[in-house]
Amino acid sequence: MKDRTLLTLTAVIVLLLIFFLISFDAQEKAQNVLGYNKIISEFTTGTAKVVPKCNLSAVCPSDRFAFKIWSGAANVVGPKICFDGKNIMSHIMNNVGPGLNIVVVNGENGVVEKFGYLNMISGNSAVILAYLKEIKPGMIVLVASFDDVATNRMTDEIRQMFVAMGSTLIDSVKQKDNWVFAGRMGIKIKSVFEQRAESDKKTNVFEGWPERVEVGGCFPRTTSV
Repeated sequence: MKDRTLLTLTAVIVLLLIFFLISFDAQEKAQNVLGYNKIISEFTTGTAKVVPKCNLSAVCPSDRFAFKIWSGAANVVGPKICFDGKNIMSHIMNNVGPGLNIVVVNGENGVVEKFGYLNMISGNSAVILAYLKEIKPGMIVLVASFDDVATNRMTDEIRQMFVAMGSTLIDSVKQKDNWVFAGRMGIKIKSVFEQRAESDKKTNVFEGWPERVEVGGCFPRTTSV
């Protein structure tokens, strides 16, 4: 009787062991198909691939910040501003508005100091200018247009503030143009991160509005002003 009980117990253990091995093998095969094992292996061996931030095509070096800016589409779809892998402003986040959508970042540590939109439709030019003057030298400034920015609120003084950040196109931005820009307050070198789409009845892709523009890349950290 004892022998029979022992054999039964042994058989159960063997069956359980076989079931476990089969299940483990099936699970491992499934993980291989889904790529889990590769991911785990990469992380455990320290060879994990770093994914570029903000939809860029390449990873930025440690002394630069990844960013990408999309202008609005006509006066319907709002702009989007991504910095260091995080979406700061977008139509989906419901924190954009008509005019100049702007993100101000500490150029040394990458901390977002403030963001919002300067309403060029119904805003006050003096208030807008005061906001820009508060931006400290060395700060990184990301700007995306939405709706019309070249209204009578866009004074020469306001344009000069962006020139001081490295813009070379702001003086040519006119009614219904789309504009995106990334610069640094107090910089003496002109920014290479700037795009403009001119509103032209012959080339506009939307009714009365030009195509959406975007700019992105790796913005250098602030080392000295």
